[in-house]
Amino acid sequence: MAKVMKLFHSLRNHWKKTTVGACLLTWGGNWLYGKHCDNLLRRAACQEAQVFGNQIIPPSVQIKKATVFLNPAACKGKARSLFEKNAAPILHLSGLDVTVVKTDYEGQAKKLLELMENTDMIIIAGGDGILQEVITGLLRRADEAAFSKIPIGFIPLGKTSTLSHTLYSENINQVQCIIDATLSILRGETIPLDVLQIKGNKEQPVFAVTGLRWGSYRDAGAKVSKYWYLGPLKIQAAHFFNTLKEWPQKHVASLTYLGPTPRPPEEPEQKTSRLPLYIRLYKRLAHFWTPAPKEIPEEVVPEAWEETQLSAIEFSITTQNRHLDLKRTEDFMNICIEPDTVSKGDYIKRGHQKMQDPHLCPEGSQCLQASQCMLQLPEGTEGFLSIDSEEYEAMPVEVRLLPRKLQFFCDARKKEQMLQGAS
Repeated sequence: MAKVMKLFHSLRNHWKKTTVGACLLTWGGNWLYGKHCDNLLRRAACQEAQVFGNQIIPPSVQIKKATVFLNPAACKGKARSLFEKNAAPILHLSGLDVTVVKTDYEGQAKKLLELMENTDMIIIAGGDGILQEVITGLLRRADEAAFSKIPIGFIPLGKTSTLSHTLYSENINQVQCIIDATLSILRGETIPLDVLQIKGNKEQPVFAVTGLRWGSYRDAGAKVSKYWYLGPLKIQAAHFFNTLKEWPQKHVASLTYLGPTPRPPEEPEQKTSRLPLYIRLYKRLAHFWTPAPKEIPEEVVPEAWEETQLSAIEFSITTQNRHLDLKRTEDFMNICIEPDTVSKGDYIKRGHQKMQDPHLCPEGSQCLQASQCMLQLPEGTEGFLSIDSEEYEAMPVEVRLLPRKLQFFCDARKKEQMLQGAS
């Protein structure tokens, strides 16, 4: 009892050291508990993957090939470690023939896609940058019609992984998010996503699954990292200093666009049995002796293009992938033209919201729906466009919607929620 009282008095007399020690002990305990929980998640995921790996494959069936494009520089250089610790064991235990391709520099994935041989699935491990590179390289191929049917898996490892909100359920734990994405690939559930084909004056087209941005919020958001020393105020500071250059900030352009197109019904593929030989011979003889009817040329209806002049603080074009409706009857992309009459205070306040949701279209904006559009910028326009979080020099562009172009692996629960929401 005396020793306990002596210890109590010692802790009371050195209360500052006691407080610091208690805080460190609590933090260390939480850190160790978090590591233990992550290991339990990895073990459960590996056990599920082992079930796929233990399945018996008939001799006539080849092992499925999976090509992984990994950006080791994503997540401040931690992407490689995150992939090898959380995703790679699951893929190897599943029985897939896995080939990992690590990119060394920006744009390398586009070149590698030109040389890629046949594969059963493509897995992208990284953020928005590597995702856009792989999709662009894939759709630039001469045989893109066949390769675009290959299902694509996305393992979110980057600082910005916008598409993960569509494919998987929200999760704060990064390890859980990576594991869920990897297991979704093995389970095989897919959803079709739209793609934007963006073509400038000089280069080959670029493809995007999220959208395009041009304006003041994009410019300020690109400079937020410069004010890291201001901590939680860095976002407000970047937008505040952006207002000191000139105000109001107007982005003037000419927009020509086509309206939405009706979505054709999806008909299930039906395998018809081959007709008997005598019927096929009769049809061929009848076709040979009967003259073919003259084809009457159909009247071509001119496309209803619309044109508008815009002066906006920001302009954006987005797909419907963020809020996907699997039962929609029309195919279109969303165009948002934000007015340049916003005050400085609202601009700074809205800038913080834009960092959380870059493609937010606030109240008072002009919203259009189009299947194709052309954005003409005045000569000498400076600045940059943001295409799927990647920076490009500002130039006139033609944007075309490619509806349901690619198939992405997704969480089955997420797909069920989309179908219930559409109902």
